[in-house]
Amino acid sequence: MINLKLLLGIISCAQLFLVLGIPTELCAQETTLCQGNYHSEADAAAQLRRMAATYTDLAGWKGRASALRKQILVGAKLYPLPVKTALNARVIKKREYAGYSVESVGFEAAPGFFVYGSLYRPTSKNSSGSAKRPAILCPHGHARGPDGGRYRPDQQHRCATMARMGAVVFSYDMIGFGDSLFLGWDHNHPQSLTLQTWSSIRSVDFLETLPDVDMSRIAITGCSGGGTQTFLLTALDERIAVAAPVVMVSAHFFGGCNCESGMPIHKTADLETNNAEIAALAAPRPMLLVSVGGDWTKNTPLVEFPYIRRVYGMHESGALVENAHFPNQQHGYQYMKRQAVYPFLVKHLKLDNREVFDSKTELFDESETVLETPSQMRVFDDMNTLPKNALPANSRVELKRQ
Repeated sequence: MINLKLLLGIISCAQLFLVLGIPTELCAQETTLCQGNYHSEADAAAQLRRMAATYTDLAGWKGRASALRKQILVGAKLYPLPVKTALNARVIKKREYAGYSVESVGFEAAPGFFVYGSLYRPTSKNSSGSAKRPAILCPHGHARGPDGGRYRPDQQHRCATMARMGAVVFSYDMIGFGDSLFLGWDHNHPQSLTLQTWSSIRSVDFLETLPDVDMSRIAITGCSGGGTQTFLLTALDERIAVAAPVVMVSAHFFGGCNCESGMPIHKTADLETNNAEIAALAAPRPMLLVSVGGDWTKNTPLVEFPYIRRVYGMHESGALVENAHFPNQQHGYQYMKRQAVYPFLVKHLKLDNREVFDSKTELFDESETVLETPSQMRVFDDMNTLPKNALPANSRVELKRQ
């Protein structure tokens, strides 16, 4: 008979589970939540040096990358990946504006659990013909209030402007924001990280159902908490071809919300990582890091970007990762940061900016955006119009497994 007390004194939990034939993924007591400013800036830089020393070539990095992806999925309770059930998407309430249209979208990421969003499409000459278009996912950050989330003016500006350049753009709610909040869901749901990561994966699935989308040209860009969703989805889903995380990639800050760091995706007994390295999992796909001097991305040019560029260099694709740094700017996806992201997406998605780019000012014109109200953007007007199978607000969501 195995003496468990003795074994626990000499081996790790993970080793014990191997002895007992139990999957090491269940060894929850050896995981650590890395939340907020978990590291000092000096400790974060030291951690990057430790992590860099674990591999010396592309084969070594690929082995580490595989382990990192599995750790994220296990920590997020998405390993193995759930069954992809029917989306049952509703695309309704089409509104037409100058050069683009908007429709309200609701689909089921899991049976009865809805993701709500706005679908922007080009209507100008950029949309003529039968050629398929690139698509861009736009998750949002944690700005609250009646016009928070995807209702925010800055979110609407970038979605409309990208649509006017020929992209299909899907802007979707985090749990407990936008339509989800209106229908009673709380952002502090205990499954928030699981559900948001799964909702992002299912958002790519939704794009795949649209006949006008070119699935070889899928991008994602978001700010703050939406930046976290940007690099997490890019790390986990190879269908993402281009990424632009804004004011979020930091080695010392792990996200201040449970939806970003409330589950053990960063550190276990066997493997440590941080958000800079998770962002590096995008390699060799094009990625733009947008950083500022006024938040936790202040060190990006000297700390995070060199680490990520080293990974890209191993893929011989160093030119595909860029950093736009604004030392005098604060946190957010304000006008000048959008101006940095637009040309990057134009280049890598082959968008047509002729109707949007002003060659005299060298800026992208957002003046044609019509800012909609939350009531215009909602998918379901009230509880009475919800589908009968919709889960009650704040229910536990069961993800189907094989």
